[in-house]
Amino acid sequence: MIKLRRLPDLWRQWPITVRDLPIALALALATVVPALERQGTQLGDLPDRPYDALTIGVVALECLPLAVRRRWPAVCLALVSLGFAIDQLRGYHTIAGTGLAIALISAGTHLERRRWTVAGLATAAYVPLAISLDRLGSGEGVAGFSTFYLLLALAWGIGAWLRQNRATEAERRRHAEEATRTAERTRIARELHDVVTHHVTAMVVQAEAARYLTGAPDKLDQTLTAITGTGRRAVGDLRQLLDLLNPDHNSTGDPRTPSVGDLDALVEHSRQAGQPVEFVREGTPAAATGSAEVVAYRVVQEALTNALKYAHGSRTRVRVRHGEGETTVEISTDGSGSDSASPGGSGRGLAGLRERVTVLGGDFSAGARASGGFLVRARIPAGNPS
Repeated sequence: MIKLRRLPDLWRQWPITVRDLPIALALALATVVPALERQGTQLGDLPDRPYDALTIGVVALECLPLAVRRRWPAVCLALVSLGFAIDQLRGYHTIAGTGLAIALISAGTHLERRRWTVAGLATAAYVPLAISLDRLGSGEGVAGFSTFYLLLALAWGIGAWLRQNRATEAERRRHAEEATRTAERTRIARELHDVVTHHVTAMVVQAEAARYLTGAPDKLDQTLTAITGTGRRAVGDLRQLLDLLNPDHNSTGDPRTPSVGDLDALVEHSRQAGQPVEFVREGTPAAATGSAEVVAYRVVQEALTNALKYAHGSRTRVRVRHGEGETTVEISTDGSGSDSASPGGSGRGLAGLRERVTVLGGDFSAGARASGGFLVRARIPAGNPS
């Protein structure tokens, strides 16, 4: 059994002419309703004429073309206008004449090309209709015919207004989608930077250290094992990030994002790379810190990466304090640390961290200490959903 909530989606799968056909049939059937007889538009106030065989053709001209009002709006308007003109000249005055207003609104909304040409031809066609009605004894006069023309122009104007609104909404959605894509590309670029920089830096440092351990096979084997583990983690992380760029990627299978709970493993990796790191954690993370956890992890990761690059072997202290409504991260390194990009570095790491923390409403600082060394500090408000 088809669920009711799926009916709108199923209806939209039908061709547009099929979806527009019901309104055309409904208007045609309305002409045989006794209560609606002679309730149509009476332009010119000519005497009513009894319905005859020609009436069927007139009603068909005024109603059935509405089925193609969105696919072929100009054709629809031409046929409905012809049926309306015969309706008024013959004096049928059927309710089907309402189809002219629908056709005008649809043409104003859906006509893509030569809009002014169609509007001009419709105006030109109205003039002989008004003259013919006047010669048949109409009492409308110039004022009456002009007023009715303005009403027809209003119907076209409503369609043009709807068209403009749809175009504006489509443009707004396009800009929103483009902004979303840009933000996602930026996010993935940052993740790639963090993953590649951290893992590759650790591998380079470990490989450099291995050159001096040829006389200590046990330590050499331990270092090479650490390099292998770092490389495997790098490949795994890169594979997860590259999956996000795959058009067939399923959003429900996104890789797990890092959090402050992963810091123990991160610190241990830095220690294996030869960096003496002291790690202190205070307090308990909030129940729902959201993207704040990811940013806190990335701050520590980038700071440890810089410590490996610029102050390898220097004592490094990592302190993470969970307070009420915020997480404070401090990473200090003894040695020569620098806030400028090193040879081979892009200098994007700290700038990217500052932007991430600022977006969450926090504070970020990084620079040399007066007593020597380098200090990175970030205050990150908690409760920001990822």
